[in-house]
Amino acid sequence: MEKKEIEEQLKELQSKLNELHGRMSDDEEKRMSPLIKELEENAKKLKTELYRKLTPIERVQLARHVKRPTTLEYIKYLIKDFVQFHGDRRFSDDHAIVGGIGVFEGIPVTVIGHQKGRSTKENIKRHFGMAHPEGYRKALRLMKQAEKFNRPIINFIDTPGAYPGLGAEERGQGEAIAFNLYEMATLKTPIISIITGEGGSGGALALGIADKVFMLTNTFYSVISPEGCASILWKDASRSGEAAEALQIAPENLLRFGVIDDIIDEPQGGAHENHEGIANQLKEKLLVTLEELFQYSIEDLIEQRYNKYRKMGQIKEI
Repeated sequence: MEKKEIEEQLKELQSKLNELHGRMSDDEEKRMSPLIKELEENAKKLKTELYRKLTPIERVQLARHVKRPTTLEYIKYLIKDFVQFHGDRRFSDDHAIVGGIGVFEGIPVTVIGHQKGRSTKENIKRHFGMAHPEGYRKALRLMKQAEKFNRPIINFIDTPGAYPGLGAEERGQGEAIAFNLYEMATLKTPIISIITGEGGSGGALALGIADKVFMLTNTFYSVISPEGCASILWKDASRSGEAAEALQIAPENLLRFGVIDDIIDEPQGGAHENHEGIANQLKEKLLVTLEELFQYSIEDLIEQRYNKYRKMGQIKEI
């Protein structure tokens, strides 16, 4: 069955379910319960088949879904007593990066992440999740504070890339990103980074040097967007589907290449349909991972982190 047919059937089933629920009384709903259950099971099977057949560019589109949970929403589900910090102490506060301290399952932690908006107005305020240099410097300030007080760091990555404006370049965008990579490589505290949506280029990597890097199922991590790649290679952004295939940006490929450490399954239908469900998935993964990382001395952690990134890529002598 073609993907388009599955989508049409799924919409039709969902429409029937909504109509049944809306029109029936409680007694009627009890009598119709077997039929409703059958329709819901059919919808579930169709959804499973639909998401199993996603192409790389369709994964990219899901990673950008406007209803996917943001960093602040993950914090709401996972972190107690969260206190947000602002500013880089050098220029200003960047709303595209949020961060602060709180308690995760009894463990004091520092949490940092890219933050997108829900509305056009909020997205403009937050630069659509694209950070300026002051955003990365704020993130590093919080990470150095976490190091001082022995707090593990949890980073949430969801950005198309670093902000490309003139002001950002004048204030040292490249230097801010590079300095984060340099400092994170030897930071004396455990670091976990999770790609929850878009993982775009250096803008993502500036929060991505970690002991463990995870990706959600419907996310991507790439040196360039498929549209940008297609524009450069073929002068045609409409060939983004081909570019997504060539870039091999899906989590399965990146796990195979050793760029990430594991994939976290999203709930049925995707993270955007079940915020609490994906938060619970993250909670389980974070608990297991922190327990594992706490077993190592700081010296061993840094050595393993160093070796992990040194092993990436291959060199061929000609």
